[in-house]
Amino acid sequence: MSTPLLDETVLSADRNRPLLLVNATIETLDPVIGEMTGADLMIVGAEIVCVGPGLHTAAEDDNSIVVDCTGLTIVPILSPSVSSLAPGNPATLAVVPSPSADDRAERVVRWPSQAAAIVVDGEFVLFNGVSRASFMPAAPSSNSPYVGMWINSTGFIHQELTAEGRYDEARGGRPHAYEGSYWIDGDRIVYRDDLGFWAYGRFIDGVLHHAGYTFTRQS
Repeated sequence: MSTPLLDETVLSADRNRPLLLVNATIETLDPVIGEMTGADLMIVGAEIVCVGPGLHTAAEDDNSIVVDCTGLTIVPILSPSVSSLAPGNPATLAVVPSPSADDRAERVVRWPSQAAAIVVDGEFVLFNGVSRASFMPAAPSSNSPYVGMWINSTGFIHQELTAEGRYDEARGGRPHAYEGSYWIDGDRIVYRDDLGFWAYGRFIDGVLHHAGYTFTRQS
């Protein structure tokens, strides 16, 4: 059975189950696949595994979480690691109101701010205005290895993670370029900037990988 998009319980869904977004217009931005209407998109883990019509037909036979996106459009949120919604690419996307013809040129820039849902790395972080913050673990304690100043390889970006769950990022000597809240979930960090956008990163062998940059913690 499909889950209506208004059902915010999908925010806490088990990531081990495939996620199937159905009945949507999908702007893949892939030159071969193009735009599809009445189509479905399946996410397993952090990746898109299938996209196109007919996927919903077999969904009752597996363990998928099915979310009805009728009347909505799925678009990629472009980043250094995301170029299109083709299978095999990262599942980083926005579910937005279907646009008029005049809106299409601004779909990547403007639509995410109007999103009914945002998926980052295969996981919902925003759902009908309800942030995943309600479902995220608390910020790390002051003795956590994640709390402190993280500096990218060129020294251009200084990102401080505080024990209160706030981050403060300086760029090129410009203080407070970005500020907001963050949460740690395993090796993954999710950011919610005060400007309204979401971002994410991963800690791998003591190195923070975020937005195409690598950061090391200042001792």
